[in-house]
Amino acid sequence: MAVEHLNIPPANHVKVLGGQGWIGLIDHLGTESTIVNAARVSFGKLKTEMDDRDVKLLEYLIANKHTSPLEHMVFTFSIHCPLFVRGQWHRHRTWSYNEISRRYTEVDMEFYTPEALRRQAASDRQASVADPEFDGTALQQDIAAHNQASFELYEKLLASGVCREQARGVLPQNMMVTFWGTVDLSNLLHFLELRDSEHAQYEIREYAIAIKQLIKPIVPNVAKYFASKGQDW
Repeated sequence: MAVEHLNIPPANHVKVLGGQGWIGLIDHLGTESTIVNAARVSFGKLKTEMDDRDVKLLEYLIANKHTSPLEHMVFTFSIHCPLFVRGQWHRHRTWSYNEISRRYTEVDMEFYTPEALRRQAASDRQASVADPEFDGTALQQDIAAHNQASFELYEKLLASGVCREQARGVLPQNMMVTFWGTVDLSNLLHFLELRDSEHAQYEIREYAIAIKQLIKPIVPNVAKYFASKGQDW
């Protein structure tokens, strides 16, 4: 039986963070027809193809926040991201998560080094701003060196017989992790509203934009609805 490695992205994936991260669509349950069928279940009707009336019903459900029919469509993603992005992601508790654990393996350790460094926003303590005149090359090299030094200490601890669950404590927030996340469409749309926003951190916003790219062929009418409201889909 073939065993695929978790840190290899699935065939249907999008690279982000300059290629250092990625997100892939593992599987999905249901279609847009599932949504409208769920909305009409009280009438005992079932359809297999969408028509114009179904599209209008779908738009009505979204516009009026009738979320339960959307919960019958589910997506599972594989996400490869820095620890600090994973921390933000896991605040969305409507998702189900399973993650590679450094208690069990030390293979394929990777660390994120930003392609560019941003400045702190003057008026918003949780925001950052790009500054084309800011040359962070030397600082980026310092970050890469810090990542390497942390990894070397980690390996030293393991070689000295320290258990993995303690040795991992020296690894930085820039360590890349891989996890699976499963979510229904209603909660996914809420995630995208928050994370593909100018108020979201740049790094997690890249993943939100990539999710739209992955699911748009599966929910084209949902995407069209939000595009008609001026959102990027």
